[in-house]
Amino acid sequence: MIRLSTLAAPLLLAALSGCATSYVMVGQARPPISPDQVQVYLHPPANKYVEIALLDTSSRGSFAVTAQGKTNVVMDRLKAEAAKLGANGILLEGVGDQAGGSVGTGYATGSGHSAFGFGSAATVYHKKGGGLAIYVEPDQVATH
Repeated sequence: MIRLSTLAAPLLLAALSGCATSYVMVGQARPPISPDQVQVYLHPPANKYVEIALLDTSSRGSFAVTAQGKTNVVMDRLKAEAAKLGANGILLEGVGDQAGGSVGTGYATGSGHSAFGFGSAATVYHKKGGGLAIYVEPDQVATH
């Protein structure tokens, strides 16, 4: 008989691996900061900035149900990853829907040469988002 823990470990690993944020370094990482210090930009900031990494994540693996909840998960994950790399900003490239699989059910009954059946299926969507982790230089105060 197979033990439950032997089956549960690979399933848990598979579920958790779907929620990882990935990144590709395009610059030099800085010391980590708090995710609360990371600002999201829809357009390049006015101050000089340095590119650190390309970020990509999704809401997969979260317990969020609504579209807004899934978007919040994506934004929190992007900020957390940017903060680990020392980026104080994210130049957002976009957030959208991603099909993550489907759920289906069916029922059939029959006797002899006749049968009756019906079924339904629904696609499960996750939010997916990406951006450029950046370090925005602080405002320079002119001294006289």
